[in-house]
Amino acid sequence: MITVSSLNKTYQTREGNEIRALHDVSFDVESGEFITVVGPSGCGKSTLLKILAGILRRSSGKVAVAGRPIDGPNREVGVVFQAPVLLPWRTVIENILMPSELHGKVDKTQRDRAARYLAMVGLEGFEDKYPSELSGGMQQRVGIARALCHDPTLLLMDEPFGALDAMTRESMNLDLLRIRAESGKTVLLVTHSIPEAVFLADRVIVMSPRPGRITDILPVNLPRERKLEMINSEPFGAVVSRIRTHFNSHGTLD
Repeated sequence: MITVSSLNKTYQTREGNEIRALHDVSFDVESGEFITVVGPSGCGKSTLLKILAGILRRSSGKVAVAGRPIDGPNREVGVVFQAPVLLPWRTVIENILMPSELHGKVDKTQRDRAARYLAMVGLEGFEDKYPSELSGGMQQRVGIARALCHDPTLLLMDEPFGALDAMTRESMNLDLLRIRAESGKTVLLVTHSIPEAVFLADRVIVMSPRPGRITDILPVNLPRERKLEMINSEPFGAVVSRIRTHFNSHGTLD
C-alpha cells in the first residue's frame, strides 16, 4: 500500500539556511496494516505524513501509494489532522460531505456513504448538529468520518487524539480499532505516545530526533482484537520498553 524509499526532506529558512527534517527514510506498509509512527517532537513525523498525503513535496527519494507516485493530493488517501478543522457554519453531515463537494460529486451514493460512516463513528442522529454543539471527541469523530467519506484506501492520522483527556483518548483508541476493522482501511497514525503507538499498531516505526531517521520497526505480537487490559501485559510492556530505550539513548523522554 505504501512504499517509501530513500526519502529526504530539507527546508529552506528565510536566511537561506537548510534544515534537514527527514534523512534516508525507507519502509513499506502492506494493505490492511495499522502502522504507528512514534518519535520526539520535531523529528519529522508530521512532515512524513504530509508528504504521504501529497501536501508537501519531498526533496528527494521515492514515495508511492497503491503503486502510484505521490506528487500531490490523491483520492486514495484520507487525512485526519490534529484538530478536526470543522466549518462552524456547516452541519455535521455537510462537513462530512466536503471532500465529495471538492471533487464535484455529491449524489445519493455519497450521502448514503456519509450516513454509514457517521453511524460507524457512533454519531448517528447528529447529522444536523453544528460543531459548537459537539464535544471535542465528537468533533474528532466527525473528522474521521469526513476522511473516510470519499472511500480512500489509506487513512493518515496526525496526532488525532492529542488534545483529548485520557479517558476520552482511550475510548477513541478502541473506537478507531473497531472502525479500522469494519472499514478494512490501511492506517498510518503519528503519535507522541509510546503506549498509544503500541496499543494500536501491527507494527511501530520508531524515529530519531531531527533529522528524522527510522531507528527501528517493531512488530506488536498481540491479538488484533485489542483490549485495554493488554496494556498491563508482559508482551505489551516489552515493546514499550524497547521503544523507550531508543529515546533514552538520545536523552529524550516520553
